[in-house]
Amino acid sequence: MQENNKTETAPDASGEMARVVERNILALLERKRQEDKERSRENRLADTITGFVGSMKFVYIHIVFFGVWILWNTGLLGLEPFDPSLVVLAMVASVEAIFLSTFVLISQNRMSAQADKRAELDLQISLLTEHEVTHLVKLVRAIAHKMDIQESANPEIDELEKDVAPEKVMDTMEKHQQRLKEENGNKRKL
Repeated sequence: MQENNKTETAPDASGEMARVVERNILALLERKRQEDKERSRENRLADTITGFVGSMKFVYIHIVFFGVWILWNTGLLGLEPFDPSLVVLAMVASVEAIFLSTFVLISQNRMSAQADKRAELDLQISLLTEHEVTHLVKLVRAIAHKMDIQESANPEIDELEKDVAPEKVMDTMEKHQQRLKEENGNKRKL
């Protein structure tokens, strides 16, 4: 008799997602819809402009616009040039760049704030998961001890049973980063 060692995945063979996965997807989509709905008119405008500016349609329009302008003003189209030195074209391009970069920065700031919120959520979920796993380790160890399983005396499990203090992890990370920064600074001086 051959055992089936296949790992179950979502969606399963029938194409169904686990209920919790489905619920999470719907919750995230609802949150995104709510955030989009709460955006100010200015942010919606900035996002619309940024979306258009980041498209190939925008590139094609500029190729045609600047191409015609340059060909016209260099006399290649046989028309009277209105900007023979192309100074007006440079000014138009500069003003456009100022406004477009501002719209892009507005959109990036909003997206950065959203990314910060998601990172905070990820951190909170990771901390909660770590806390729950620690309690599961304690529970499994107690069961193993009660069943007289030798592995329950493994000293590595002692370490796994300890709750992690996130602030101490951050302090340790910062200490190591500072040490590496100082080491790199000393190498540059040599």
